Amino acid sequence: MKLTAIIKKGEKQYVALCPEVDVVSQGYNIEEALSNLKEAVDLHVEVMGLPEGISDEGAMVTSIEVINSGKASKNIRQRTN
Repeated sequence: MKLTAIIKKGEKQYVALCPEVDVVSQGYNIEEALSNLKEAVDLHVEVMGLPEGISDEGAMVTSIEVINSGKASKNIRQRTN
């Protein structure tokens, strides 16, 4: 099963989030944060099961890049006025 891991640098540690099961963990480096997240997700799935709509097969994890140019906000404001 493949799930998403989002890792961000906090003030003192890295924070890791798995949004599909809403589980968060942390570590002093990326590897530790990821390892702790895997353990936390494994325990969560063992106790709670997988949320509806998430299966063990056919998952694909990828990323996209979004450039915030401010155009969307401007277009939305023009339409609402």
